[in-house]
Amino acid sequence: MLLSAVAAMGAPPAAQFQEHTIATDLKGGYQVVAVDLNRDGKLDLIALASGMKELMWYENPGWQRHVLAGGFTQLINVAPVQADASGIPKLVVAHGFSMEAKRSLGIVSLLECQGDPAQPWKVSEIDRLPTSHRLRAADIDGSGKKVVVNAPLSGAETGGPDYRGHTPLVFYRPGEWKRELIGEENEGVVHGLGVFDWDGDGRDEILTASFVGIHLYKLGPGGKWTRTELTKANPSPWPKCGASEIAVGHLGKRRFLCSIEPWHGNEVVVYFEREEQWQRQVLDTGFVEGHTIQAAGLNGDGRDTIVAGQRGTGRSVYLYEAAGESGEKWTRRPLDEGGMAASSCVVADLNGDGRLDVACIGSATTNLKWYENLGPAQKPAPAR
Repeated sequence: MLLSAVAAMGAPPAAQFQEHTIATDLKGGYQVVAVDLNRDGKLDLIALASGMKELMWYENPGWQRHVLAGGFTQLINVAPVQADASGIPKLVVAHGFSMEAKRSLGIVSLLECQGDPAQPWKVSEIDRLPTSHRLRAADIDGSGKKVVVNAPLSGAETGGPDYRGHTPLVFYRPGEWKRELIGEENEGVVHGLGVFDWDGDGRDEILTASFVGIHLYKLGPGGKWTRTELTKANPSPWPKCGASEIAVGHLGKRRFLCSIEPWHGNEVVVYFEREEQWQRQVLDTGFVEGHTIQAAGLNGDGRDTIVAGQRGTGRSVYLYEAAGESGEKWTRRPLDEGGMAASSCVVADLNGDGRLDVACIGSATTNLKWYENLGPAQKPAPAR
C-alpha cells in the first residue's frame, strides 16, 4: 500500500526511460556494478549471480559477454578497487556465502587482469570470514588510495532467525590484503553498506544498515574509528527491526537518508534531519523483499530521485520523486513493473550523453537490464 505521504500532484517534469535487456539467463542475479574494465572510457557492467559459477562482465556499448573467472560457489558481492599499471581495476570478490555462519566459508578473493580483460583473470584468495556479504571501496583517509570494506551478514557464532550477537566490520588495504577491524558494535544482520563523504572533508565515511539501525563510521586520529547512531530505523521488535539498505540523497541543499526497512522489508523510508534528529517518513509499505535502494539526480533539477526495487512478488522497480526541497510530498512511478525482481540497481551514465541511467539485475527474473534516461518528456507546442 502506498501511504498518504506520497502525493499524486505537484511533481516536476520527470525523466523518461527506455528499457534495454542485456541478459536473461543470470540464475540468482544478485549484484550489478558499473566500471570501465577495458580502459575505453565507457562504463561496462559486472553481473554477479549467486546461482552461477562464473562471474561475468558485459562490454559497453554492444554488451558482449565476457567471463572474468569461474569455479565459484555462491557468489555474493564484488568491488572494484585500485587500477594496476595498465589502468585496469582490480576486483575483490566475496563467495562461498551462506546465511548461516556455520555453513559459510566467507571466501574473499582478489581478481587481477592478465593483460586482456576479455580473457580469464587471475584469482587469489586473501581472506575467509564467515558470511562475508557486502564489499565496497572507500577512501577512508583522503589519500586517494581506496581500501575495500567487508561487511559480513552476521557474527560467526550466530544463526537464524534471530541472529543474536555482534557482527564485525572490517577492511583490507590493497597490496597488503590483511584484515583490519573497523568495529563489531553492530548487532544481528548487517545487510546494507554505503560509502559516502558524509561531512565534505574529502574522506569517505561508512554507513551500515542493520537490526539496530543506521550507523555512521568515521576514521579518526590514530587510526581509531568512531561509530555514531543516526537512527534506530524500524521500531518493530527484534528481528523485524532496523534497516536493510541505505543511500544518501539531496533535495537542493537539503540532505536525506533513504532505506528499505526492515531486513528484506516492505517499507521504503526517507529521513530528514530536524533539530539534530533524523525524522522518519514512510513512503511505501507495499514492497515484498525490498532489496535495493539508490538516490541520484535523474531529472537534472537538483533533486535526487529514489530508486527502490523489490525481488519478491511484484518484481518491480519504482522511482520516488519529491516536488520540492521540503520532502513532505513524493510521487511514485514505475521504472519496471513486473519485469525485474531487483536484487541490485546502479545509477551511472552508461551511454555518455550526460544523463544518469539505471541498470538492475534480477534474482527470480534472472535478467540484467539498463534503463536509458531520455530526459524529461517534451510538452507539445501549442496549436496556432
